[in-house]
Amino acid sequence: MSRALPRSRKASRAVPRTRRALALAAGAAALAAPVALAAPASGAESAPGAYTVTPLRFTVEAGGRSCAIDADLYRPAGVDAAHPAPAVLATNGFGGSKSDGSTDAIGRAFAERGYVGLVYSGLGFGRTGCLISLDDPEIDGRAAARLVDFLGGTGAADDGTRVDFVTRDGAGPGDPRVGMIGGSYGGAVQLAAASVDDRVDALVPLITWNDLAYSLAPNAADRATPGVFKWQWANGFYLMGEGQPLLVPSLDPSRINSLGCLHFVTDACDTVRLLNSGRYPAAETERMLTYARSVSPVSYLDRITAPTLVVQGQSDSLFNLNEARATYDRLRERGVDTRMIWQSWGHSGGQKPGELDLGQGNLETSYVGQRVLAWFDRYLRKNPTADTGPAFAWYRDWESGYGTASGVPALSQRLYLSGDGKLVDNRTKVARGSRSYGNWLIPTSHSESSLAGMIGLPDPRPYDTPGTYLGWSSAPLTGPVDLVGAPKATLKVVSPATERVQGSGDAADKLVLFAKLYDVAPDGTKTLVNRLVAPVRVPDVTRPFTVELPAVVHRYETGHRLELVMAASDTAYAGNRGIKPVTVVSAPEDTGTLELPLVRGKVR
Repeated sequence: MSRALPRSRKASRAVPRTRRALALAAGAAALAAPVALAAPASGAESAPGAYTVTPLRFTVEAGGRSCAIDADLYRPAGVDAAHPAPAVLATNGFGGSKSDGSTDAIGRAFAERGYVGLVYSGLGFGRTGCLISLDDPEIDGRAAARLVDFLGGTGAADDGTRVDFVTRDGAGPGDPRVGMIGGSYGGAVQLAAASVDDRVDALVPLITWNDLAYSLAPNAADRATPGVFKWQWANGFYLMGEGQPLLVPSLDPSRINSLGCLHFVTDACDTVRLLNSGRYPAAETERMLTYARSVSPVSYLDRITAPTLVVQGQSDSLFNLNEARATYDRLRERGVDTRMIWQSWGHSGGQKPGELDLGQGNLETSYVGQRVLAWFDRYLRKNPTADTGPAFAWYRDWESGYGTASGVPALSQRLYLSGDGKLVDNRTKVARGSRSYGNWLIPTSHSESSLAGMIGLPDPRPYDTPGTYLGWSSAPLTGPVDLVGAPKATLKVVSPATERVQGSGDAADKLVLFAKLYDVAPDGTKTLVNRLVAPVRVPDVTRPFTVELPAVVHRYETGHRLELVMAASDTAYAGNRGIKPVTVVSAPEDTGTLELPLVRGKVR
């Protein structure tokens, strides 16, 4: 280990803020060059929190290819075979590398706190070879398992380096005490690794996905029906991935697929092409959905036993809170110790003062940081007194601290969609009536612009063009109402133009609409909470359907109104093929509903 290059603690503060680099939207920050850090003078005594960093390369077999993984080993001062320490394994978000601000910060932060760190550039990124395979457990997960071999003392780096100073589980080598942490792409790889290697002892996936089919083409009404293409996010990342050999020049042939699919595995390219085509024939769509889910936790959570602290961002239009909830629910159903935190920041920004920021080293002073330290203290250092916290916690910007509960709040109030455009709390208040809207061949509503976030352009406020949406508003609230969770709307629409073509065998002929929930102030100003929408491709317009809206944490103040909106289009998504007018009919005995998970107050 004599080649280790010591790095100073003070230098570790001069890095981009973790939220910006973890968030995939900050593509430029994720591709930033490594930070130059000074080495202490020869012979200097090790300060508390001192560590050394050794660059390493590992050759692995992944996806039928042999390729090299570029990694850094962080070794705390005083850690040796007689004084071993548990390890933390981490990799980058999409478009990043081991050297970007957030990934490097993980290695430094935990080495300063006495953990051995192994931080690496994920497959296809930085100076690591192989194709981008979307955190496929059989490719990315197996590659991570080879690094676990190294930490367990049964594997070696290409230069012969081995370690004997990582705490072992059991008497013999091969099973290191190791946890994983990272965000987004570096979050899903943890679940992939744990699904193929049960030696991983603890996970902290931040702002990551549960089901890529839902993430990239969500259908909030029916996961079996192809959803609505989230074209801005998906194409932004596709271009970022295909540009990797240009952004990080390399002649490594393991990084190249073909001219038609330069840097991704072929199935990933085929998925993006199908989504961009605007045509979704049944057979091709089924293959696309099967592939997207095969590389998603939704398909392999049943193989994970490692205790998991799920952290998701409320401001996240790429991987919303519903994704974290699905992972949390499934793991808990199986008896895996799982906790969940909904913080403010996600891929769409939203970081609040005092939130976790590894670049600033605030693990001890942020709520999420304290929870992460306790999680690793319990499961890596085996401290039985470590308080791993409540099952569920959420950030609230209207009150200090986090709210906590023993579980995610249930739906607790039902409102009814009245024919006069009101949201009422009793079916007897529903007025008979029908209301209609139409769609244009261009988008007429706007929620968020992923492209603006990626390249730093200003983004206009959300809007809906009159005549292309319907809204139902509550009366002004008589007291504050706190909503924590995912509302559900049950709707029935009439669309003869859709009914004539929806059985064509091409899902693109089905009706597309977008549901969302606004906060309307007394002066009429509208706020689309976290700028989130629920895209829907209606399975069958002759039947009622239920829409799961994105989960939010929001206080509606006294005098404000809730407004449920159903819109024809959205600029960040693909839309209807053809003109398809929609009518909604309401009557006391037969009307749509909106159900809310409220933890305080009622809508009257």
